[in-house]
Amino acid sequence: MNIIVNGGSRGIGREVALLFAADRDNQIIVTGRNEQRLRKLQLECTNENLSVIQTDVSDLSGEIEVIKHQIYNRFSKVDILINLVGHLVKGDFLKLPEEDSRRMMDTNFFGPAAFIRLATPLMPSGSHIVNISSMGGFQGSPKYRGLSVYSASKAALSCLSECLAGEFSELGISVNCLALGSVQTEMFENAFPGFNAQMGPEEIARFIVWFAVNGHHFFNGKVLPVAASNP
Repeated sequence: MNIIVNGGSRGIGREVALLFAADRDNQIIVTGRNEQRLRKLQLECTNENLSVIQTDVSDLSGEIEVIKHQIYNRFSKVDILINLVGHLVKGDFLKLPEEDSRRMMDTNFFGPAAFIRLATPLMPSGSHIVNISSMGGFQGSPKYRGLSVYSASKAALSCLSECLAGEFSELGISVNCLALGSVQTEMFENAFPGFNAQMGPEEIARFIVWFAVNGHHFFNGKVLPVAASNP
């Protein structure tokens, strides 16, 4: 399979990329902001089936055509796209700088949307788009102070997933969204200092990989909560 992991230089995305790369029949493109981390990830993949694209999805205005060329030059088709990019700045809504708010929306919503537009023309019937949201953006879930804009950006991604499932149904492309609860990552530690999550990135990565490969046989247009605890 040909797989794009959008946001794989650290945390859950990194573990997802490593699991896919363990199968020599897969070819993976991983994006991320930190070039050093991406190169380290690439060196860990002994099957030499993982390539990287260094980019910041919060500002794709001048890079989108370059990224498109890189993807289209490597893949003639895309079987799975997983949007794992995320950015979180904790702060009360009335005090949060506009710049931080916009970067969260650009990274957590507009960035994944841009990659969906890039990948969809290469995706055959039976392919799967998996967007990774948060329980903070899941309707009816507990909400936490300081995470209003982050949660709103993830809610937007969840809603987009539902909408695109309908739009892409005639293409045979399934679109689903996983709303993750507490996972012990750098981002989680920034949001909830001192709190220990019940689950690590390796554990949730195994589920995401399984779901990306198999979930579209059971679901389409669904936002599924995946939470052992919240937070």
